[in-house]
Amino acid sequence: MNILVVGRGGREHSIVMKLAESDNADKIYAAPGNGGIAETADCVDINEMDIDGLIAFAKEKSVDLTIVGPENPLLAGIANRFREAGLAIFAPTKEAALLEGSKRFAKEFMQKYQIPTAAYESFTNADDAKLYIEEQGAPIVVKADGLAAGKGVIVAETKDEALQAVDEMLIDKTFSEAGAMIVIEDCIVGKEFSLMAFVHENHVYPMLTARDHKRAFDNDQGPNTGGMGAFAPATDVSAEALQFSMTEILQKTADGMMKEDRPFTGILYAGLMMTEDGPKVIEFNVRFGDPETQVVLPLLENDFVQVVQDVLAGKDPALNWADDSCLGIVLASKGYPAAYEKGIPLPDMNLPETGYVMHAGTKQTEHGLVSDGGRVLLAGARGPSLNHAANNAYQCLESFGNLDAFFYRTDIGKE
Repeated sequence: MNILVVGRGGREHSIVMKLAESDNADKIYAAPGNGGIAETADCVDINEMDIDGLIAFAKEKSVDLTIVGPENPLLAGIANRFREAGLAIFAPTKEAALLEGSKRFAKEFMQKYQIPTAAYESFTNADDAKLYIEEQGAPIVVKADGLAAGKGVIVAETKDEALQAVDEMLIDKTFSEAGAMIVIEDCIVGKEFSLMAFVHENHVYPMLTARDHKRAFDNDQGPNTGGMGAFAPATDVSAEALQFSMTEILQKTADGMMKEDRPFTGILYAGLMMTEDGPKVIEFNVRFGDPETQVVLPLLENDFVQVVQDVLAGKDPALNWADDSCLGIVLASKGYPAAYEKGIPLPDMNLPETGYVMHAGTKQTEHGLVSDGGRVLLAGARGPSLNHAANNAYQCLESFGNLDAFFYRTDIGKE
């Protein structure tokens, strides 16, 4: 099969690497890809939002299957357009992708179908939002309604922080149109974990649990980022909590989307909080999580191409997972998630036997590999326990050397 992966980050690198293990993958293309992906797939200079260009390329190269990584083309209707063109694609339609594209839609949907989540209200008027915060008190969570690259969520510990977040989103337009509406919700307490699943209509096939570390610095300090590291599985999630998450959250969501005439095909991601009352939904994504994908897919023992084919056919892929732990640490550009410098040369790393590197913000130049984003790469490793995996992953970064322009957390996986 000829396969096209749409996207340019660490998630897409992980997808490409897992596809490359399959005997069913004859040719893998990535659009636009990155410096690391280029070592395995043919990268083509087509922006992920250039849907016309992607369709033309898929037809020209007789692409048999397209897999979409990032959220923006999903909301723009790439799945709808590909299917209209008679091209196979593993991705939700723009109607189904609204689960991620609008926090308000997601909250109303969960309320309608009795899917556990925090109580909320939505606002477009700053004064009304501030009055609600004064009434509710803190801690409280303020979210931009639309897509904000994982950064449009403020967990406000004080009322002043919450009021400032309202000003930033509704008045200063920090997140542009993504923050034209905001959702304010109760701050639920507990440990977070992620649960992704392969979904086709009302068929749901869950993956391993994972845990992401979103704050920029050690001990969960600093601003929210797109994720500074992750590990899988999250072993403190009980079998009972996992079963509840599968039946009362993932399955109910798939069934509800069918009832809403928004049938879901692709990857459904539930960001969950383990509360005293059981798991509750913090957010939905409609694609592989980043960086969770980089630690979950390496543990998948099935042929990845066959899994996607089975799911699209409504057949149980009978997922098998390695009895290991996997952990990854993000190397980021100094200044991220705010302003940072690009074009910094990247040295080679000495990898332990179980180690690997997934590239995110990198590109190949005539002078070699250089940084090209805020999150530059993820150093990962497997091990028989979380501690083993962490030690192996941190060994990958010990040989990196140049930390004048980069940083990483030193506590990924420490509970």
